[in-house]
Amino acid sequence: MSKNLYTLITGASEGFGKALATECASRKMNLILVALPDSKLHFLAETLIQKYAIDVIAIEKDLSIEENCTMLYNQVEELNLSVNMLINNVGISSTMFFGEGDINFYQKQVKLNVITTTLLTSLFLDMLKTNKPSHILNVGSLSCFFYLAKKQVYGATKSYVYSFSKSLRGELSPKGINVSVVCPGGMNTNPTIIKTNEANNWLARQSIMNPEEVAPIAIKGLLNRKEIIIPGRMNKLFLIIDKLVPSFLIKMIANNHVNKFESYNIGNKPINETVFSRLLETIS
Repeated sequence: MSKNLYTLITGASEGFGKALATECASRKMNLILVALPDSKLHFLAETLIQKYAIDVIAIEKDLSIEENCTMLYNQVEELNLSVNMLINNVGISSTMFFGEGDINFYQKQVKLNVITTTLLTSLFLDMLKTNKPSHILNVGSLSCFFYLAKKQVYGATKSYVYSFSKSLRGELSPKGINVSVVCPGGMNTNPTIIKTNEANNWLARQSIMNPEEVAPIAIKGLLNRKEIIIPGRMNKLFLIIDKLVPSFLIKMIANNHVNKFESYNIGNKPINETVFSRLLETIS
């Protein structure tokens, strides 16, 4: 890859973003990494520079603040950097009943998952057109295909990312810009989530993947201009089941899933659990 071209990755300090940064670095891509202030992003940048002999620029900004998105773009321009690959990874996950959440949290989740992805794509679009052939990778979730208890706002934001990506792909493909969306299932992205995943039953644990497993699949799919990237055999099985099982039965299973969550909350584990309801627990 040309030395004067860069891949910009948001949310790059840990979890899936860090794995994406490492995968891109291993492919000799120069990087612009963005993460929250005090995220130790500069240590990651230095590690990648030393190991892969590439150029890495670390920029710490809170992208939930819209003005910071514009400041990020201006900073990239001032540094005379040319982006030919934009990876919109930054976002906030959640697993809770709607009434348990705080409206301020939901607002920030929508801002990061929806507004930031849209705004950064808009800001860097002309630069991507200039540096074509170029790529946009948006990070969705398997939850955008299902309607799950405790995933209402998160799932809705990822449904937006999915729809936005597919529509944008149709517009930009003729202009030399590929748009792909990766929809991973559950991942071991941080200590809290890892502990939650380890508490799942055996079947549920089979679908959990490490970010280091998902990142190569995502980047390979992106470079191959794949429209929708679903990592993992078990996650592909989710979608097959969703197509094969009648919608009324899916609703029954989803309702049972809600009741099961509520039963867990009061300390009573249900006697009957379907295989599919167990699998639903793992969708990110």
